[in-house]
Amino acid sequence: MHLIKSLIGAATATTLAATIATTAAGQTYPSAEYSDDIPTLEQVIGHDHGEDLTTPSEIVDYFQALEAADPSRMEVRSYGETWQGRDLTYAIISSPENMHRLDEIQADLSTLASGQALSDERLAETPAVVWLSYGVHGDEITPPDSGVFMAYHLLAADNDDLVDTILANTIVIIDPAQNPDGRNRFVQSFTSALGLEPQGDRYAAEHDQPWPRGRYNHYMFDLNRDWFAMTQPETQGKVAAVLEWHPVVYVDSHEMSGDSTYFFPPSADPFNPNITDDQRATQVRLGQSMARYFDRFGVPYFTREVYDAFYPGYGDMWPTLNGAVAMTFEQASPRGLVWQRRDGTELTYAEGVRNNVLASLATLETVARNKNDSLRDYGAYRRSAISAAQGASDRYHVLDLSSGRYEAERLARRLVAQGIEVQRAPAGSRHCGQAYEDGALIVDGAQPQGRLIRTLLNPSTSLPPDFIEEQERRRERDLGHELYDVTAWSLPLMDGIEARQCSQVALGSATMISADDPVPSMTASGGAYGQIVPWNDSGQARLVIAALRAGLQGRTTDEPFTKNGRVYPAGSVVFPAAGNPADMAAQLRAMADNIGAELVPMEDSWVEDGPNFGSAAFAVLKAPRIAMAWGEGTDATSAGNTRFVLERDLGLPVTPIRASSLARADLSGYDVLILPDQYGGLAGEIGRANAIKDFVRGGGVLVAISGSVGMLASEDYGLLSTRLEYAATPEEEKWKEEDEDGSRAPGTILQSDADYEAQIRSSEARPEDVPGVLVRAVANTDHWLAAGYDGANVLVTGADIYRPLNDGDGTNVFRFANADDMLLSGYLWEENRAQLAYKPFVMAQRQGDGLVIGFTQSPTTRAYLNGLNLLLANAVVLAPARVR
Repeated sequence: MHLIKSLIGAATATTLAATIATTAAGQTYPSAEYSDDIPTLEQVIGHDHGEDLTTPSEIVDYFQALEAADPSRMEVRSYGETWQGRDLTYAIISSPENMHRLDEIQADLSTLASGQALSDERLAETPAVVWLSYGVHGDEITPPDSGVFMAYHLLAADNDDLVDTILANTIVIIDPAQNPDGRNRFVQSFTSALGLEPQGDRYAAEHDQPWPRGRYNHYMFDLNRDWFAMTQPETQGKVAAVLEWHPVVYVDSHEMSGDSTYFFPPSADPFNPNITDDQRATQVRLGQSMARYFDRFGVPYFTREVYDAFYPGYGDMWPTLNGAVAMTFEQASPRGLVWQRRDGTELTYAEGVRNNVLASLATLETVARNKNDSLRDYGAYRRSAISAAQGASDRYHVLDLSSGRYEAERLARRLVAQGIEVQRAPAGSRHCGQAYEDGALIVDGAQPQGRLIRTLLNPSTSLPPDFIEEQERRRERDLGHELYDVTAWSLPLMDGIEARQCSQVALGSATMISADDPVPSMTASGGAYGQIVPWNDSGQARLVIAALRAGLQGRTTDEPFTKNGRVYPAGSVVFPAAGNPADMAAQLRAMADNIGAELVPMEDSWVEDGPNFGSAAFAVLKAPRIAMAWGEGTDATSAGNTRFVLERDLGLPVTPIRASSLARADLSGYDVLILPDQYGGLAGEIGRANAIKDFVRGGGVLVAISGSVGMLASEDYGLLSTRLEYAATPEEEKWKEEDEDGSRAPGTILQSDADYEAQIRSSEARPEDVPGVLVRAVANTDHWLAAGYDGANVLVTGADIYRPLNDGDGTNVFRFANADDMLLSGYLWEENRAQLAYKPFVMAQRQGDGLVIGFTQSPTTRAYLNGLNLLLANAVVLAPARVR
């Protein structure tokens, strides 16, 4: 037997050792006698807990060693693989009795989750599941090592009353490293900069991560925003695993600024209205338990600040809306082994690991000692979600397949993958007082996850009125708002799908959809003249791209045409038999079946209206070659999200080129150059503007996203004839007038608060920052760049508002709607609503032989604006055909 003191930093070893010695009896800090039968981290990996950063592969190795040492109490399972091939694992830890009957326990938990109650006898025999997740952001480094220690402590502690209670009454699931690709990136950059000893200076190279930092996964996604979007394998596997286990409590352990302390629940306002009072009360009880642990060791903390509970994509929100009590932990980060705080104190890696352990142990103790209540509360949440929806006016959500078939089908599968039942109603059925000629997809809100359904599918989720009032009062005092993330996320709106809510539908002949069901294709045999691919959703774009990459020849139209009574929209692509391989039709049908796209055979070339296929309205397509600015100067998430949408959603490979290399790179081999949103000065990284100008004026398509639009509009570039606007305020020219030498301003008399506010208001203030709302944009349908659209739903964030292009300079292909009709979902400051109206979302301006396209708001944010994927395809697939 031995006493481990692994969480004691060298500078504080004596003090903490004394504390441990005086509190070991009857206290719950992990200072127990540990069994020699369980290998220590030092024995397996070579360093002690909190002594060094444990790499992702070492974490997996150590968990496997623990499992091998005590398979009766621990099992390691895989829930997926990252883009870079790293295994995603979690450990199941409980008593041997519980481990022996895991299948039986899971069946009981599934019964409870279905809305059925367990008998008192079954409830007493059923342990509650607590899920401990660590390190979703790869450079938030102490949580994974805390998870490693927790696994060791639960297995190795001998004759420990608390551990025995935890193992008897709970199943503890530990996901030690949710983002191993990002953590590996951080460890590599930290190790490469390390010298003789760790440096606490915040500006030391070991703390200064190179782009894109370790926070993100391979495609630079913030995985703590991906829960309902489910774009990444890390999220997909984790969601599936959580649904298997139905945890009553879910912990998501993070890090924050090294100058802070520790955050644990209760959360800050605002709370999502679909969180119940019981869940909020349990958060308070858990927080009180953590406070007692932290008080014993003099660890400062804070609650009810900064980290709210509103946006459903967080790791503490998606589980909450499924019935768990989920929580964010935030430990101040040393971003290495030691960090010098601004107040002169020192934060060590060991200290951070210890603090996460305290919060985790407090959570396990609270649930273990109240496990029956936790299970009852979980079951009650799921049952009440069913009853709350029954009879409600928005019980049923009906997705119209005619408004974006591919996006609707993909959304249905994404919902099913989250445990939500979706049914397919046949063509011609009537729901919500309307006939659906192409059929519909229906979600009944009277399910155990009814509150999650309402949150994700309703057009809007309201902020609490008192919270809104407080934010407006703060703005009046020139204080920042307290919204942490976006205020709008309605999935039908983001996917561009028409959706209706009503209290009754006809489900008689509806069938269930499976998450693994392929999206049904629409093809037919024949086509002596060729094949048409209608340009109406991103599935159609994927089909065209796949065909072009396979070497097939197609032509796209910038005007609608009518054939056999059907109108085909602008952008539609014709693949004629002439000039293509003899098996072209078979190739296209196979591609359409694989994707779930529509393909229409043509027996002849005659059209009843619109341009013929030999008209100049048709242009030859080819698979575009795409380059993207990459690295320092670009916003990592913008670059990663955009690349992901192009590569994984549309099937187009992207060549990333370091921004610092663009000035000397040979861009002549590319059709499209994308400039993502910028961070920290993309123009400075690129250097000379001539390379960019030469590319576009020589016939290239230059696509700028968000902040890069402003760069192209600057004097140095002059490629877009627009300008960023200051905040629109009443003209107060009398405050701006000065005498000739500028040394004095005219005298003024201030007679009211309004006069005072007007005089101190900056004439160069930016518009108010918008946390994130969904707004309506109107399309200029005469321009081919709007092909497939008459309008679009756009996520607006930030403070950038641009002036429209003049007709003589270019085209405002999409503009925001008028102030009264613009807002679709979320909370938008009135001043922004007024100023944003009629301003451009997408601009196109000819430059020489090429074209500049500016997206003033990103169409690829978090890769969850699926309704804009076709628009991105317009920019990168159709545009090169129009400039050549």
